Amino acid sequence: MTITGAVSRASLAEAKERFEAVVPSADLAALGGDLFSVLHLIDREHGLRRAVSDPARDGADKAQLAQILLEGKVSPAALGLVADVVRLRWSKPSELSDAVEVLAVTAEAARAEADRQIDDLEDELFRFSRVVEGEPALRGALAGRGLPDDRKLGVVQALLDGKVTPAALTLVTEVVLRPRGRSLEGGLAEYGKLVAQRRQRMVALVRTPTELSAAQRTRLAAVLAAAYGHEVHLNIEVDSSAIGGLSIEIGDEIIDGTIAGRLDDVRRRLGAG
Repeated sequence: MTITGAVSRASLAEAKERFEAVVPSADLAALGGDLFSVLHLIDREHGLRRAVSDPARDGADKAQLAQILLEGKVSPAALGLVADVVRLRWSKPSELSDAVEVLAVTAEAARAEADRQIDDLEDELFRFSRVVEGEPALRGALAGRGLPDDRKLGVVQALLDGKVTPAALTLVTEVVLRPRGRSLEGGLAEYGKLVAQRRQRMVALVRTPTELSAAQRTRLAAVLAAAYGHEVHLNIEVDSSAIGGLSIEIGDEIIDGTIAGRLDDVRRRLGAG
C-alpha cells in the first residue's frame, strides 16, 4: 500500500482532506465497510479500475461512472468520497485502489476514535499480529490456501468477535481474507500504522477573513506538521472580523497573526500601562 508516484501522493492528500470534511456527518459504522466493498470491486474488475483511473478521461465522466455503478449500493458519504477519488489523477491504476484502501482503514480508525476506542484498536492490531507470529499453526490456517474463506472467517470470528472493538474485527478480517499481496503480518502492520497516524494527528482551528485556496491549505498544513512533528488537520472558519491574517488554535496554543488580534494586544498593553 505504498503510494510512490508524486501525482498520486498529491491526490491522496486531497482525498484525505475530503474525507475529513465528510467524517463529522457520516455514518462511521457503515463508511469503512462501504469503502472496502468499493475496493473489492475495483480490485476484482480490472477494466473498471483502468476506466476510473485513466488520466486521459475527464474527471467528471469518471465520477459519473462511479455514481452510476454505486448509487444505492453504498452510503452517500462513501459514494461522494469515491466520486472525489476517481476525479483525481493517479500515477497508475493500482495507486487509486491503494488510496481507497487507505480511506477505508482510516474510516475504521475514525469510527474507533468517535467511540473513544482508538487506543484499544491500535493495541488490538498489534497484539493480534504478535499472536499470529507466535502461533505457526494459526498463521498457516489464516494465511495459507488450505482453508476456504468462509472457514478463515469462522476462525477470526471465534477468536475475536465480542473480544475486540468492531473496527479491529473488520480490519483483521480484511487482512485475512484479502491480503492484496502482503503477508498477514505485513498487512496488520500497515493497518496499524494508519491507525497510529489517526491517533497521533493534531487538529488546528484556523480562523481567516477569507477562504483559503487548496494550495494555501496544503502549505499551511505542511508548515504546521513540520513545526509540531505530527500530521495536522485543518478546520477552517471564515471570520470577517479577523480583518487580516490568520488565527490558529492548535491544542492549548493560539497563534494569532490577525490584525484584530494585534490591535487587542495593543489595547491590553495600553490598559496595563
